[in-house]
Amino acid sequence: MRKSVQLTTKINKGFIAKLTFIFLFSITYISPIHSDGNPTTEPLPDIRPVSEQLFSKISCQELSYPAFQAAMEAHKVLLSKRTLKNDSILTIVDFSKPSNEKRFFVIDVKNKKILHKELVAHGKNTGMLFAKNFSNIAQSLQSSLGMYLTAETYHGKHGYSLRLDGVVKGLNDKARQRAIVIHGANYVSESFAKIHGRIGRSFGCPALSYEVSTPIINTIKNQSCLFLYHPELNQNKLLATI
Repeated sequence: MRKSVQLTTKINKGFIAKLTFIFLFSITYISPIHSDGNPTTEPLPDIRPVSEQLFSKISCQELSYPAFQAAMEAHKVLLSKRTLKNDSILTIVDFSKPSNEKRFFVIDVKNKKILHKELVAHGKNTGMLFAKNFSNIAQSLQSSLGMYLTAETYHGKHGYSLRLDGVVKGLNDKARQRAIVIHGANYVSESFAKIHGRIGRSFGCPALSYEVSTPIINTIKNQSCLFLYHPELNQNKLLATI
């Protein structure tokens, strides 16, 4: 009888331990996480069907779908936080592409069309033809990934320019301190790319050609979403920090 009781006790303890493990596992790895770090049993909204429809509608072969989807998710987060004043505009820098290809895209998400697709520079220490290294540190001369809010315009040493505010702590929130802005540059051009096999590089700014910088700045200024994408960017971790 004692052996039977002991066996039953061991089985109960083992069963309880398994239930406890399954419960903790489901909380930690299965339940979605709010941006405040607390788990929730509510399913997160799936924007993939909307993204796929919009991506098909704008019909831009130069823009990769992973970059587009990541930027749409970022745009949705900023919309939900009501931080976007210019909410119809989404700008994407697709750093999965080389610098001698167009990788700066301005999208009118409400009217479902591409407004601009242009060359854009990355930081001097971010890479040569491809963007590979990124930093949030001053004087690094590297680009910073993630989502930004466009801010006010000003006239500086590069002419008409646009300030940017990085909204991801530890990833790009030093952008204003580092003077990471959108500005025009002579080294961003098709002719430069033909001679050198790549365009020139900035000190970390997403620099454009002078021919297009002014109209683009006027389109995206005043708190629209700008997203700098790279395939190695951890999108889930990024969104959880906003």
